[in-house]
Amino acid sequence: MFSLERTTLTEYLISQRRSHPGATGEFNALILQVAQACKAVSRAVAHGALGGVLGALEATNVQGETQQTLDVLADDIFRRATHWGGALAGMLSEENAAPIPIPDGHKRGKYLLLFDPLDGSSNIDVNVSVGSIFSILRSPRPGEAATEADFLQPGTRQVAAGYAIYGPSTLLVLTVGRGVAAFTFDPVLGEFFLTRDDIRIPATTQEFAINASNSRFWEAPVARYVAECLAGKSGPRGKDFNMRWVASLVAEAHRILTRGGVFLYPRDRKDPAKPGRLRLLYEANPIGWLIEQAGGRASTGVRPVLEVAPESTHQRIGFVFGSREEVERIERYHAEPVPGGDHHDAPLFHTRGLFMTA
Repeated sequence: MFSLERTTLTEYLISQRRSHPGATGEFNALILQVAQACKAVSRAVAHGALGGVLGALEATNVQGETQQTLDVLADDIFRRATHWGGALAGMLSEENAAPIPIPDGHKRGKYLLLFDPLDGSSNIDVNVSVGSIFSILRSPRPGEAATEADFLQPGTRQVAAGYAIYGPSTLLVLTVGRGVAAFTFDPVLGEFFLTRDDIRIPATTQEFAINASNSRFWEAPVARYVAECLAGKSGPRGKDFNMRWVASLVAEAHRILTRGGVFLYPRDRKDPAKPGRLRLLYEANPIGWLIEQAGGRASTGVRPVLEVAPESTHQRIGFVFGSREEVERIERYHAEPVPGGDHHDAPLFHTRGLFMTA
C-alpha cells in the first residue's frame, strides 16, 4: 500500500511530456524500455553466484579490459529491451567496438542510445554496489541506420541521461533536462516509484573521492588540491575533509547526489597517451549532465565536460564533478601557473608526506 501512494516512473514521464504538446510518446517509451532493462540487470545482479553469473571471461572489450560474465549479460539485456521499440536509429555500448545497428526488419527511429551496461562490474564478486549508465541523443538522421559519426555529439545535446544503481535497493536516477529525480524499484509490484524529486547537490563539501594509488602520477593542480584537503583544519582550507573511493562511477555519483562531495578521476601521467580513464560519451556525459541538473559542476578539470566535442566513440577523458565550489577551485588551480613546473613540489609529496615517492 505504501508504494501505491507514490508516483510511478510512467506517471512522472507523462507529467513531463505535458510540457511538449507535440510529443509522440516514443521518447517516454524508450526510457521505459531502458528501465525494463535495468530491472532485468538488477535481477541478474541479485542472484549472484546462485545464478552462475559471477567471475571473469577469457575475453576483453574494446577498451582492453577483462569482461565479466555479467558485463556480457547486461549488454545483451539492454540490446534486447530496446531494439524492437522503433524509437532508435542505433546504439553504442562500452562492450562493443562499433555502434550496434538496429536489426533488419525493425523500424529505425529518431534517437540514439549510449550505455555502459554494467559499470563497476569488477566489484560484483565482493558484493559492492554496481550500476548501469545511459544517455539518449537525437539522431541527426532520423529513420536511417546510425553511423559512428552520428554519436559524436557533445553532452549539451543529450535529451535524457541516467543510471541505475544495484545496491540494498535498486534505484533509477534520471534527468530529462528539468532537474533530477530518483525512483526506487518495488520488486513485488515490479514498478519504479518516485522517492526523491528535484535533487540538489550542496555547493560546498568536506568530502572528496580519488584513487590515491595514482598519486605519483598526478599533475600539480590535483596534487595541490588533495594536499590541501588532507592538511585539514591546520591547512589553507581551514577544515577537515574525509576521503572516499569505491571504484564504481555509479556508486560515487550516487553518494554525491545524496550528500554532496567531489569526485576526481583526472588526467595523469601514468599513461601519457590516454587523456583520461573514463569514457566521454556513455560515462562522463550522462553523469555530468545529472550533476549539472542537480546544481553541481562537471568538468575535465579544465573546462565543462559537456562542452567537449567528441572525436571518437570510445574516447577517454579526465573527469571531475560534484559540489560546484570544489570543482571550480580545481579548475582554478589548473589555470594558475605551477611554481617550478614539477608536480612533486606539492606538500603531499615531500619526504614526510602521505604519499612518498622514494
